[in-house]
Amino acid sequence: MNKTMSFAAVHFMVAFSVGYLMTGSLLVGGAIALVEPAINTVAYHVHERVWNHLGKAQRGSPQRLARQLSIQTE
Repeated sequence: MNKTMSFAAVHFMVAFSVGYLMTGSLLVGGAIALVEPAINTVAYHVHERVWNHLGKAQRGSPQRLARQLSIQTE
């Protein structure tokens, strides 16, 4: 979770900077900086969990291991 929070802080600064530079408005830059990174932070956290889950499932599936062994011995 620390990695996610660190990413959120960096993302907030980048989003604010880009929003402010594109519009010249502190209000719009601030709104973009609050909404966009919040959504992306949640999406990133979910992505990491799914990615890790899929990686573990592929490595540890007994059925997958059995299929690999049967292919190698045939």
